[in-house]
Amino acid sequence: MSGMTSSSATSGPQQLEEVLQPVPESARTSSVSGQFWIWAGANIAPINWVLGALGIELGLGLADTMIVLVLGNFVGMALFGLFVLLGQRTGATGMVLARAAFGRRGGYLPAVIQAVLAVGWCAINTWIILDLVMALFGELGWVDATAENHALKIAVAAVIMAAQVTISWIGYRAISGFEKWTVPPTIVVLVGMSIVAWTQLDIDWSYAGPPGEVLEGPARFAAMTAVMTAIGIGWGITWFTYAADYSRFVSRGVPRIKLYLASALGQFVPVIWLGLLGASLATTNGQVDPGQLIVEAYGALAIPVLFLVVHGPIATNILNIYTFGVATQALDLKLSRRTLSVLVGVFSLLCVALFVVQGDFATVLDSWLVSLVSWVASWGGVMLVHFYWIERNTTDVARLFDPVGSRRLPDFNPAALSAFGAGIVSTWLCMHGVIPVFQGPVSTALGGVDLSWLAGLTVSAAIYATFGPRVHRSYLPATAPSARTPDTDSDAGETPASPSRPMRGA
Repeated sequence: MSGMTSSSATSGPQQLEEVLQPVPESARTSSVSGQFWIWAGANIAPINWVLGALGIELGLGLADTMIVLVLGNFVGMALFGLFVLLGQRTGATGMVLARAAFGRRGGYLPAVIQAVLAVGWCAINTWIILDLVMALFGELGWVDATAENHALKIAVAAVIMAAQVTISWIGYRAISGFEKWTVPPTIVVLVGMSIVAWTQLDIDWSYAGPPGEVLEGPARFAAMTAVMTAIGIGWGITWFTYAADYSRFVSRGVPRIKLYLASALGQFVPVIWLGLLGASLATTNGQVDPGQLIVEAYGALAIPVLFLVVHGPIATNILNIYTFGVATQALDLKLSRRTLSVLVGVFSLLCVALFVVQGDFATVLDSWLVSLVSWVASWGGVMLVHFYWIERNTTDVARLFDPVGSRRLPDFNPAALSAFGAGIVSTWLCMHGVIPVFQGPVSTALGGVDLSWLAGLTVSAAIYATFGPRVHRSYLPATAPSARTPDTDSDAGETPASPSRPMRGA
């Protein structure tokens, strides 16, 4: 979706500021179904049933794991919806919006972190299914599933990565279309998987923890807070930085509550469903490894399950690759989003090759998720204060696209950067991950209670609310010019939508 003509898109290298213009109203969709399918597709993935199993692996019972999942994701997705609304309101990407709070160059910091983590997520989501694919191939008699199969795993990863890069290279319309047409069939498979698991397998619905090692009292509460950070509230928090990149394509005429519910439920429903599926399966063997969980349960349904397994990382990673592109562009690099899509595919595939020889799955996954919360919660605290208090009534984003040195933006906003740093430190102090480096002194003193997400969010928000308004007033004119949304967007070279008729069903 771009207001640029094909000729202009192919006439030469695109200037960065042309690429990062806000999406014009004429090119936006009046439907929210695309948002539901995008976020549902991103979460109907093996990583989410593994996350449910992770609660069992870390010593919790089934009921405790589900309490953490439901309550945590209810809060996390409720906050996620606020970032979705920012995209609709401004038509700008998340890392461009960060310039308003962090400064024109200060915004480089979160943009770099977001780009690096998008590569990591893309790699982890591809790697997480490789053992599972090999196990399903073994069930079909195609390979020896007991062998290492390193070369074959990397080859499968390369094919999946190529598909992901191709869809993301085309742009938002291809992403939306892919999710719209492929998610419903995966839901059918998921229904079948759930019926088989919950009617044919020996699920222990009263599972309270490992025999003889049931957690009680403070130890139980501490374990629940740790899992809450990794797979409850922490899971919703990890999506904050992505939300605006896709909701910016939704018309401002769409009721905000409608968009909010479609996006939040698109995240919430599959996360809870798959979390329950993974946790219930884990009660049969106490394991978190996806190959064991799925193949032992669904050997006879290998083909449809294989479809769901391969679809999962593609549906998630097309968002990671696309967001990597627009986040990297916010660094003022003179590279097109499509070139960046190819680069992230190459970087991610290299990471997958390294992950193939990695050992302890649960430790790696938990450490990765916990580390994400430290920066996203702090970033989220600053952004919520800025756009829902300091600039709560403005839709002016034109100044965010000013060149470096603009007098309408600080180069670096010390209030936001200090709040961000303090939030990260506070998150670490209250964190209790699996490995020692992610076990902060406050959490340790509290017996392993993990309130890192709360510490990071509230500390960064409080500091920025105290000092941010003064910096903001010194740069923003008393009467800001109304927002201009020129007929361009970040998908240079995509087919333009008709100005007289907004896109529908995207």
